[in-house]
Amino acid sequence: MKVKYLVPLAIFLVIAVFLGVGLTRDPRKLPSTMIDKPAPQFSLKQVQALDKDFSPADMKGQVWMLNVWASWCTACRVEHPLLVEIHNAKVVPVVGLDYKDKPEDALKFLQQQGDPYILSALDLEGRVGIDYGVYGVPETFIIDKNGRIRHKHVGPITPEALQKTILPMIAELKKS
Repeated sequence: MKVKYLVPLAIFLVIAVFLGVGLTRDPRKLPSTMIDKPAPQFSLKQVQALDKDFSPADMKGQVWMLNVWASWCTACRVEHPLLVEIHNAKVVPVVGLDYKDKPEDALKFLQQQGDPYILSALDLEGRVGIDYGVYGVPETFIIDKNGRIRHKHVGPITPEALQKTILPMIAELKKS
């Protein structure tokens, strides 16, 4: 008779433990298999100069930030002023990856909101985003001097994330 009640109780406890562990995790911290791996290579047209290409190899020897964005992205508008501040402070070169966007829409957005990027690469079909493991926009990657991804920030960059995680990491990577 007691066994009859123990099996459902055991199943309930296992489910409760998994649920409890899941609720303690930060949903913004999505796992990335790309951390500490070489950044995927690509060659894409630049939004600001369609006759020019950009490749991550162009940034070799520098610590830099790759920000995946789009003109149609509401959350990108939220983080955009912070990116402009980073650009103006010359903290780190910021390269944009314009994700599944029309070049004319991207240019209009940058003209209206300000252009925080040294350049933006045009990922029309989203294939480069897939190679980087992008879940959605915005996402930001910090890439070291050797071309390795060292950090991935999912969602809009916040002042807190910038001060506590991103800027200290950039400073540390610049030293090495």
